[in-house]
Amino acid sequence: MLSSTPLEARLDEQARRFLASAPSSRVRPKLTEFVVFGLKQGWACIFGATLLAVLMAARLWYPDGAALARNDFLTLAAVMIQVLMVAFRLETLKELRVIILFHLVGTVMELFKTDAGSWSYEAEGVLRIGAVPLFSGFMYAAVGSYMVRVYRLFDLRFARYPRRWITAAVAAAVYVNFFSHHYIWDARWVLLAAVVIVFGRCVMHFRVFRKHYRMPLLIAFLLVALFIWVAENIATWSGAWLYPSQVDGWQPVGLEKLVAWFLLMIISVVLVAWVYKPQPPAEATQDGSAPAKHTVPAATSKHAE
Repeated sequence: MLSSTPLEARLDEQARRFLASAPSSRVRPKLTEFVVFGLKQGWACIFGATLLAVLMAARLWYPDGAALARNDFLTLAAVMIQVLMVAFRLETLKELRVIILFHLVGTVMELFKTDAGSWSYEAEGVLRIGAVPLFSGFMYAAVGSYMVRVYRLFDLRFARYPRRWITAAVAAAVYVNFFSHHYIWDARWVLLAAVVIVFGRCVMHFRVFRKHYRMPLLIAFLLVALFIWVAENIATWSGAWLYPSQVDGWQPVGLEKLVAWFLLMIISVVLVAWVYKPQPPAEATQDGSAPAKHTVPAATSKHAE
């Protein structure tokens, strides 16, 4: 299993002690799994959730006439969040590498997309490159933070994971298409079909607390894309950036953006696989299928979270 941070290990030990002393019931195991699932998801989202909270607070309360431009404030706040994440060991230095890579990949896309008119930011502040404020890269870093943390927190394993060079080729094609579709035919539907073919047989195995579960990887992609789409609606409402259809008045981001975020998941998974090589389930059979749900003895998983 992937090692936890020191803080996560302490929290895990305290939780196990509490549950060991709590009265038993027939409902307790299922309720425990449900609560732990929610807590782990929230813990994995801590970077993005904190950044989103700052965006909303800036929209509601940041003064219009402040000497420090709002975009510059958001950039400094994002830097501080990242520094605190590392200082308090909420992220490992190994994870920080892939988060920085997310930041760079996202910033390059931002520079191109804003120049192409796909979306826009308020032209204010000095902490920016051209029309792109530097806090924009941290929004991609927030996705990277979630991906690497959820990989570790849920001890992800993959049955029938495709060869990594194939996934890298698909991810590269997806990334190129984000740029090239402005000049040539948009291949997103072909790429979507390629993703389904490449990842269609892959099953993700994950541990919530004591039990293991499994889910088709494509479903996991879709759920994460939906989550990001919801966050994107909140971010555009806060004025972090605007799509052309929102310039004259905010309206929800179209559902067609789900396809873009779904494809972005492929890039995200390939970047995370650079840090954490996808591993098969520990008890997978020879044909790659997963075992049924089973219980992990607490004594052997004390610091697994």
